[in-house]
Amino acid sequence: MGLKIGIDVGGTFTDLVYTGEKGALHVVKTPSTPDNQAVGVIAGLGKMADAEHMSLADLLNKTEVIVHGSTVATNTMLEFNGAKTGLITTRGFRDDIELRRGHKERMFDPRYPAPVPIALRRHRLTVNERIDREGKILVPLDEDEAVAQVRKLKEHGIESIAVCLLFGFLNPIHEKKIAEIIKREHPEAFISLSHEVLPQIREFERVSTTLVNAYTGPKLKKYLDSLVAELKRLGFKNDFFVMLSNGGIMNAGYAAKYAVTGLLSGPAAGVVACSQLISGQMHKPNLITVDMGGTSFDVSLIKDKRPAFATDYWFSRYRIMTPMLAIHTIGAGGGSIAWVDAGGALKVGPASAGADPGPACYGKGGNRPTVTDANLVLGYLNADYFLGGQMKLNAKAAFDSIEGKVGRPLKMDTVQAANGIFRIVNHNMSGGIRTVSIQKGYDPRDFVLVAFGGNGAVHAGLLARDLGIGSIIVPRMATAFSARGMLSSNIVINKVKTYIGTTGKYDLNVINGLIGSMKLEVEQDLPASVRRKSGFMKEVTYNYALDMYYKGELHEITIPLGSTGGVVGDENIAKAGVDFHKAHEMLHTFANHSAPVFIMNVRLETVVHTAKIPVAKLKPAGRVPKEALKGKRKVYFEEVGGFIRTAIYDGTQLSCGNAIEGPCVVEEPATNIVLFPGQQSSIDEYDNYVITL
Repeated sequence: MGLKIGIDVGGTFTDLVYTGEKGALHVVKTPSTPDNQAVGVIAGLGKMADAEHMSLADLLNKTEVIVHGSTVATNTMLEFNGAKTGLITTRGFRDDIELRRGHKERMFDPRYPAPVPIALRRHRLTVNERIDREGKILVPLDEDEAVAQVRKLKEHGIESIAVCLLFGFLNPIHEKKIAEIIKREHPEAFISLSHEVLPQIREFERVSTTLVNAYTGPKLKKYLDSLVAELKRLGFKNDFFVMLSNGGIMNAGYAAKYAVTGLLSGPAAGVVACSQLISGQMHKPNLITVDMGGTSFDVSLIKDKRPAFATDYWFSRYRIMTPMLAIHTIGAGGGSIAWVDAGGALKVGPASAGADPGPACYGKGGNRPTVTDANLVLGYLNADYFLGGQMKLNAKAAFDSIEGKVGRPLKMDTVQAANGIFRIVNHNMSGGIRTVSIQKGYDPRDFVLVAFGGNGAVHAGLLARDLGIGSIIVPRMATAFSARGMLSSNIVINKVKTYIGTTGKYDLNVINGLIGSMKLEVEQDLPASVRRKSGFMKEVTYNYALDMYYKGELHEITIPLGSTGGVVGDENIAKAGVDFHKAHEMLHTFANHSAPVFIMNVRLETVVHTAKIPVAKLKPAGRVPKEALKGKRKVYFEEVGGFIRTAIYDGTQLSCGNAIEGPCVVEEPATNIVLFPGQQSSIDEYDNYVITL
């Protein structure tokens, strides 16, 4: 059996999970390299080869598949350092991207600035053409004008061109012609066509999504091309897949062409791991997942074993309409910087110290206090056992940074300041959990909290207590759980076509015809290795859905059609209408059962199921061994008045069935688990810490 490798590039560390030659799972962790993520990836593979006592070439030669989660597209939109982008659109629609349906995030703040433009107005050009709402050509494309506009963009140094024509999603003939002109006149340009990126109604959303794809695509393509080439040079010959935001994986060519689908790819893998390994194997249908890494805190919700999905999403103030797992991200990671604002209030995040220089305690030159520094001062971290002892932390640097930047300005004791940082970041994270649960109509008390990422288990106990959640699951592989999820991910391709009708008036032939055309597109998108039915692929399933709304509404709800046997029938449409009323009442507190339900889009999700890594159940080992107790140190617990001598356990000595009580700290090689007073934990048969409050 060949090796399988999952790689998750985070803001601070790059995590790699792989199956050894005997099938066991192993974790490698290495610092991320923001300037060129590939450097950190190759370094991690080198450490992996060393651990397996083989050369890097031999390791890659024996590797069957690599699945990679990258933050390139995400960081491009966060830092606004993408390609120099131009837009070609229908005459009269040049400013759709700025008009934005009149939407403004802060309606009552006249000084709120406009979004950072990813395509300057002088680089947004128009052509004379017009297609009507039925897809008929009213005005043929002026090809001479199109040639002139492409040449003008080339003269301006444009690297990437988005093409978004009115009703191009119904009839793409003019968009395709412009693409031909671009390839002839400016062959170096990256091309994004709206009928390929988002072939559905709503003009602003379509141009926004297509522009984001054009803005992020060149950088992601360059990165993936160079990484794949380097891997091949080093001896890798098999499948390389990229994690996408829809929770699926695809080949590098697809990921680069549709770069917008790569936003939040790493966090998506963590949600997949929770869905597959915890909801599926442990039969925990309702989960709230929290991934706290070095830079961000990512929250998602799983209901009845299905992760929440979003088909409309704001990212860096641009509208994204490609399907993605509904992940709410806030700047609350271990590297989040604590600071005092002009009014004397203590704030934490969203800015992060990142991997370089990192928190003050890393000793890399950073002097700004972070959450990790506060956790070290409070005793939750062991300065001599960070990353299993691979890295030493500087406790004095952490103390001094908090004292100088927070304690003195606020005239507080340094420990109080550290606890203030801890409390504020917990409050911020609780708010993130409320966003995906309470604001969506769900009571968090009905869910189990799953905490992963390097810092998640330090804070999870207080988050659960604050929200009334009674149970927490911390995977043993918490620090690299997203990378683990990549090895559990299926190939997933989402397609959408616009169809306007109601549940009382529709044409099944048209709906099924659209589904058939989308299936043909999927066949063309699938990598050659999958089409050849390689051992990596097990079976294919198709899931259908409709976007539905009440008359006059500006937002749709996506309603799954359930099992249709391959063809959508009247019974599926009728059930979708009933399900829409229920979903509308949950989201918006009311349903109008007598009102007609409108259909806007037909959706197809194609899932190519991949071979999964078998997970063997563990047998209970009995009582906690004496060697598991490493000793005691002072740890801060506010509810008992401050520092108390606290039991410290070596997580590597704990096994299935072992039960411990808080307050205590469990030190795993790459994460710490803090049990607060009144909490208990045991290790289950799937090697997870199960904490009860």
